[in-house]
This record gives sequence, C-alpha cells and structure tokens, in this order.
Amino acid sequence: LAETFCLNCGILALDEPTTNLDADNASSLAEALKAIMFSRKDQENFQLIVITHDESFAHQIGTREHAEYLWRIVKDEDGHTLIHNDLIAGQ
Repeated sequence: LAETFCLNCGILALDEPTTNLDADNASSLAEALKAIMFSRKDQENFQLIVITHDESFAHQIGTREHAEYLWRIVKDEDGHTLIHNDLIAGQ
C-alpha cells in the first residue's frame, strides 16, 4: 500500500506503523519496507521516516545496508527533549 501511494515520491513517512500488528505482521511490514528501500536505493531524493516506539521493528528495518544510524528522541529527567543519533549495531 505504501509503495502504491509513494510511487516516485521523495519521502515516505509512517507514524507508529506496527500499532495493532502482531509480531509476524510487524516482521512482514519490516521486510516490505526493506524491499522498498532496496528498490529505491538509487533514487537520490528518497527518504523513509518511521516514527515508532517498537525498537525491535526499528532495528529490523534499520540494517546496515539501508542506514547508518537511527535518530532517537527522548526526554531527560527535567522533561526536556533530547535528540540522539545512534549508530546501528555493527557500524
């Protein structure tokens, strides 16, 4: 579905895409997104933005061949927002 609506677009943004998905369907979605990333690897303007609390899903799609790092947004002890750039395991 995402590929249909995002044909030749520069940005595909997904907000909590694994909400209400079981583990098998979340894994299937991760594999589909990896396939989209692979097919778009030569498209200079393509970016995938995934907003999720599902760290397992983020690591499934955030493999070395597709990305070097993940952006993590957290709150500190005072409630201030912090943005971290985390290297993906194996980098």
